Order: sequence, then structure tokens, then C-alpha cells
Amino acid sequence: MSLALVLVEPAGPLNVGSVARLCANFGIAQLRLVAPRCDHRGPEARLMAVHGGALLDSALLFPDLAAALADCRRVVATSGRIEQEGLPLSPANEALAWLRQDRSPALGALVFGREDRGLSNDELLLAGRVVRLSTDAAYSSLNLSHAVAICLHELQQLDEDGGMTGTAAMAGMATAAADDAPEPCPRAALEAALADAEALLLEVGFLYPHTAHARMAKLRGLLQRAQVTDAEVALLRGMVRQLRWAAQQRTP
Repeated sequence: MSLALVLVEPAGPLNVGSVARLCANFGIAQLRLVAPRCDHRGPEARLMAVHGGALLDSALLFPDLAAALADCRRVVATSGRIEQEGLPLSPANEALAWLRQDRSPALGALVFGREDRGLSNDELLLAGRVVRLSTDAAYSSLNLSHAVAICLHELQQLDEDGGMTGTAAMAGMATAAADDAPEPCPRAALEAALADAEALLLEVGFLYPHTAHARMAKLRGLLQRAQVTDAEVALLRGMVRQLRWAAQQRTP
């Protein structure tokens, strides 16, 4: 599986440059930036990128995280919080082994949040797995580029022959048990299905405008935990279309 590294609203050009260098170090060919709050091609970023400067030039820009992940099937997001709504936290080695299952040419993504406040709950719900890197409780906050380095090093260990030892090997064996399962559907397909479902549920009165966001977040979390496939999301959209048609037929 090819991999994109995604930074959400990075504010520090030195951090972005350092991440570009890390991508070059660990063979990540695609850097995606969501609404960057700094000049990612400026002199400070290039100073830190060194031989990763080409990744700054080729970085893809997106207005929001959903757009950045639209073509991705497996997404791992990082969170500095011990608890958050939606998906439960996964051990880093287990989540990264899941991300690296390489049964198709599908695109996966590793997502990092803002330096000052990380990812929102809504953004975390766009991921199939959420990880928190273990640090000392006395000072748990990691620099963005340091967090990226830890994750990419773990991925490199998983990729190397004989690199999966100890806990990493156990995580790899656990995810290998699902080798026969189809790949999750692309994020764009799931988001389209959820948009269809929300519109229908508003029409029939199951949802109300002032509570729709919170209730749809619960549904999104449920479907993310289930890791629905292309066929399953097509089934869901077909059900929604038929239910809308039936509801319209009964409208006086």
C-alpha cells in the first residue's frame, strides 16, 4: 500500500521542513498539507528539509481533512489526548501494522494534527484507527516532527525483513488474521453515503437540525469501526435511495 503523510494546518515552517526531510528519509513519496498556516516553500522550511526540498515543492494542498483523505482507504490519525469521543485509541504498533497491510495498490494515510491543539473529534472520526504515542505523564506533548519521526521509524521496522519482533510481531500477526477481508472503501464513498443518510434522516424526522451533527458523529464512528467495504457502502446507499423513494410515494 502506498502512503501519504498528512499534516493538518501546520503553523511552523521549521516543522514542515523537518517532516519533509523525514519523508525523504523513510521513503514517503507524498506529503499532503491541509490549509497550512505557514509558507511551506519558504526559506525556513527549506533550511530544515535539506534533501527533502522536492517534497515541499510537490506537496498537495487541501482545504480540509475530508478532501485530503477522499481517495484513501486506510487512515491512521494521531491524538495527544488520552480520551476522545468516537474511536478508541489503538497501540501504535498495532495501528501502523494495520495501515501497512499491503494487499492492494490502495492509498493509505498517516495524519498529524495542529501543533497547538491536534485534531478535532470530527477529524479523528475520519480515521480507521487513532493512536497516542506513549510519553512520560510529566510532559506528554511531543513536537510535531518528533511524533512523525517515531511513527515513520515504526513503519520502517514493520517493512524490513525480520523487523517485526516482539510487540510489533504480535501486532502484525493480529492484523494478518484479517488478510482475507476486503479493503475498506475510500473515504469519499463513505462520506457520500453518510451525506445521503443524513439528508434522508432529516427528511423523515429521525434527525433534527440542532442534533444532527452529534448523532451523525455516532453513526460515522460505528461505520469506521466496522471498516465498511465498497460493496457494503454501495448497499447502504442503495437502501437510502429506496427508502427516500418509498417515503416520497407516501407523501400526500
